[in-house]
Amino acid sequence: MERDDDIHHEHARKLKVFKHILSQVGEDPSEGLAMIDAVQRLGIDYHFQDEIEEILPRQYMIAANYSTSTSTNDDLQQVALRFRLLRQEGYNVPAGVFNNFILNNKGKFIKWNVSEDIKGLMGLFEASQLSIGTGEDHLLDEAVDITAKFLNEYYSKMMDLDDDDDNYYQARVIVGNTLKYPHHKSLPRFVAKNLFLSNYQGENGWIHVLQELAKIDYNVVQSLHQKEIVQVSKWWKDLGLAKKLGFARDQPVKWYIWSMACLTDPSLSEQRIEVTKPISLIYIMDDIFDVYGTLDELTLFTETITRWDHAASEKLPDYLRICFKALDDITNEISYKVFEEHGYNPVHSLRRAWASLCNAFLVEAKWFDSGHLPKAEEYLKNGIVSSGVHVVLIHIFFLLGQNITSKNVDLIDNNPGLISSTATILRLWDDLGSAKDENQEGKDGSYIYYYMKEHQDSTAEDARKHAVGKISDAWKGLNKECLSPNPFSTSFTRASLNLARMVPLMYGYDDNQRLPILEQYIKSLLHESTYLPGVY
Repeated sequence: MERDDDIHHEHARKLKVFKHILSQVGEDPSEGLAMIDAVQRLGIDYHFQDEIEEILPRQYMIAANYSTSTSTNDDLQQVALRFRLLRQEGYNVPAGVFNNFILNNKGKFIKWNVSEDIKGLMGLFEASQLSIGTGEDHLLDEAVDITAKFLNEYYSKMMDLDDDDDNYYQARVIVGNTLKYPHHKSLPRFVAKNLFLSNYQGENGWIHVLQELAKIDYNVVQSLHQKEIVQVSKWWKDLGLAKKLGFARDQPVKWYIWSMACLTDPSLSEQRIEVTKPISLIYIMDDIFDVYGTLDELTLFTETITRWDHAASEKLPDYLRICFKALDDITNEISYKVFEEHGYNPVHSLRRAWASLCNAFLVEAKWFDSGHLPKAEEYLKNGIVSSGVHVVLIHIFFLLGQNITSKNVDLIDNNPGLISSTATILRLWDDLGSAKDENQEGKDGSYIYYYMKEHQDSTAEDARKHAVGKISDAWKGLNKECLSPNPFSTSFTRASLNLARMVPLMYGYDDNQRLPILEQYIKSLLHESTYLPGVY
């Protein structure tokens, strides 16, 4: 206990020191940008939101001036970093800030010598991930392809150089991680261990303070997550569904990981635990519809949930009656907590979300049973709902308790773009996987399969490229939804983004039907006892 007190005391001291440093940045644009970038990449920016909100408006004014400037003496790395940080916080910065860097006087893309400005090209590649795909943002869509090409060439050259040279090794890791895990589309705490803090400016003090703070913060948060998993595991065991439903997956840690990824602020402990509960039921119900239930049983079950009919539930087969009771209990418990804490009872919204999910599951079951082959887009439209993303995010929305207005409730009930874009990313990533989760003999097809059936002259590679393109478009839609003005709270918007960022880890199957990236993530965040950002 004394040691825990010492750790928290040291954490508070380091936090106070860096808050002071960050508040003293003043008008130095490069230093302020570097600090914000560093704390975000380390996943500790939740401590510094007030300081960040103080710095960024000044940076926005600088960006506004750049968009009309004709100067050619500016620093591409700094302009790209400013653009990315501002867009990540919802500022609608025009892509025209890059015109002087990527277009010549004929409107053509400039041919770079990659070795001359590797940091600038990495910055532009990172900034291009925030494209919204409209207007002048088409420049960013071209820039991401061009910068990726140059960076891959540079990375290949670095691979041929001596591993014993620390500078070459560090450059190779930084470029490789930029290509594989662009910041905007990655979970910061997952990639933080590969972060070289020495790459930042300002080595005269704040780098060391920040590194020490990140180490302590990591261990404090890790301890909190471990305690939450104990609570989640106890809840799941007490619920008894794993015993009552022999076919059901028994993976409380995996389900909790979704909540942990979405809600990263340590203060949201209760919300993480509560959100894990509906996530577990999504997986159970997916198995029921995809593997276990007959069409008649599934139809009756869906009708019962659509009407939320307790009397009808008594006529269900035992396994479905048990599932309905668990669903009803959890929905009522969460609704009561939301009402107690925020003064709004979301029970009708939550029930409608579950009914929509079950109806989408049933559509897929009917397709399989009848042999019907839907068009790829018909499948995807239904698959956005059957992904379960709407159910997860609507629970998060109410549990956060922010901006709960009648207008926003109506908006979120109807699967707005913020949610449907995230769901599209999940559905298509899932379908790109070459393995079936847990060797389930699924009945729900895939976008790739239906696309190839619809386009008989397409190869599997053609279908995959098409799906990857649609994922890219969905990310642009998600980016646009996150720009201001946004009716939802920052916490909810970030939860939606984090869910999308988690998807590649959760569906990154290898040839052995394993999830090595997810396993690495779980090990890193929950089990490893040391954390040394900058020492890889």
